[in-house]
Amino acid sequence: MEHSNEIHAIASAVAGVLRQERLGLQKALEMIRRAEQMSLEIQVPMAISVVDEGGNLIAFHRMDDSLLASIAVSQSKAYTAAALRCSTKDAAKMILPGEALYGLQNTHPGRFCLFGGGVPIMVNGRCIGGLGVSGGTAEQDTAVAEYAIKQET
Repeated sequence: MEHSNEIHAIASAVAGVLRQERLGLQKALEMIRRAEQMSLEIQVPMAISVVDEGGNLIAFHRMDDSLLASIAVSQSKAYTAAALRCSTKDAAKMILPGEALYGLQNTHPGRFCLFGGGVPIMVNGRCIGGLGVSGGTAEQDTAVAEYAIKQET
């Protein structure tokens, strides 16, 4: 009987995981389209990255004439937002000397990016990924990223 209970508990846990919302390619592409739409409106070409909850790239788009550096920066912003489950704008405040995450940027060289423009993608209080935008000022990147996910959260 004990063995049966264990199997039932495992099966129930697996079923629960399978029911959780995942970030797929179609939703990632919808967010990229919204980000590109706003980027065109403000006339700032951008690179846009979407990662899953593990920080793995799902989709990437580089607009014509966007900065070459924006490729890596957008991916790092998306990773950072997913890894920390907060916006890169907010995380940047927490890494200052004396703050809770001071020095964090040194723990993952080349992975964390703490310029505004990275936002976590949250569904029902759970982080299912991150979106990173790069190409404009931190304020422009943040506005575009927030606009791109506003229908997902």
